[in-house]
Amino acid sequence: MVRAAVLPAVGAPLEVTEIDLPEPAAGQVRVRLAAAGVCHSDLSLSDGTLRQPVPAVLGHEGAGTVVSAGPDVTGFAPGDRVVLNWAPSCGRCHFCAALGEPWLCENAGAGAAVPYARTTAGGELYPGLGVAAFAEETVVPAHAVLPLPGGVPLTDAALLGCAALTGYGAVHHSARVRSGEAVAVFGVGGVGLATLQAARIAGAGRIVAVDVTPEKEELARAAGATDYLVASETTAREIRALTGGHGADVAIECAGRAAVIRTAWGSTRRGGRTTVVGIGRKDDRFSLSALEVFHFARTLTGCVYGDCDPARDLPLLAGHVREGRLDLGALVTGRITLEEIPAAFEAMVAGRGGRSLVVFGGDGDAPAPGTGA
Repeated sequence: MVRAAVLPAVGAPLEVTEIDLPEPAAGQVRVRLAAAGVCHSDLSLSDGTLRQPVPAVLGHEGAGTVVSAGPDVTGFAPGDRVVLNWAPSCGRCHFCAALGEPWLCENAGAGAAVPYARTTAGGELYPGLGVAAFAEETVVPAHAVLPLPGGVPLTDAALLGCAALTGYGAVHHSARVRSGEAVAVFGVGGVGLATLQAARIAGAGRIVAVDVTPEKEELARAAGATDYLVASETTAREIRALTGGHGADVAIECAGRAAVIRTAWGSTRRGGRTTVVGIGRKDDRFSLSALEVFHFARTLTGCVYGDCDPARDLPLLAGHVREGRLDLGALVTGRITLEEIPAAFEAMVAGRGGRSLVVFGGDGDAPAPGTGA
């Protein structure tokens, strides 16, 4: 039995309880979690914005140590430090094999629909996004486990599972930020803070952070922002004023709201690029006129998982961590327990703080949990 935060039904409160976690079968690995990040996608799963069979154990951004592996699994042994991959590529579908775009894998989400554990009463439980990291331990397919390179604290490494890869990839793979370019980042949560750091690593010139609350300015500037704006109806105009009247070369939207995407688009120069990272609702729409699409010659692109191949990019990010260019701990504004996840959701909705990190005991390099969301 292990403790886990269970979502009994869509829209229902999480319940911290014991679950019956089986030993790994063929092709599976059991992992003891050191930490798990609380991502906006978890909130979207809990409220039905994103589909997830229930009851489920949410949490998809995690790191820990291998407990055991299935009989046919090679390459992993008990005690190995690993990062969990919520979107493992199959290597066989059109996007993986023909296009070399594993972040768009047709089968990446298949694990979320397969029961992986049971309640104490014997009912089936599903793993949120195939990972189920809001638990002391989890069982996942071996291809959803990535070796953690040396030199990265295990608790901080949880952020590599989603926020850091997404923010880094949005800058370096999707938007392809070049040295000296002006970048505007909309939304200063966990992914937004990672995006700001990635823009700084890319050598961006002016880096403008935008959020709905003035309280995030210090976090944004510490991550690399040269300017900070509180979102308003004049945000696009203010960004143009900061960039010689032209607009930003690149805007990266991390909030997942149509109105923010529209503002991000409007804040870029002619020929500028807007990358949408945030996951929004399917009924949240915005419009562009045919004339402005022609006249401004801007591009608008979606961005799934930062257009990252985790097997390729995780070692690169670990190198940035070791060299002091990427500070994973700076993304975290609260180290919490399983019981405090609902408060972390509330903080997210209210726009407070960066990433909340659920910290489990026994990993050896984690501060004590319970320091707030």
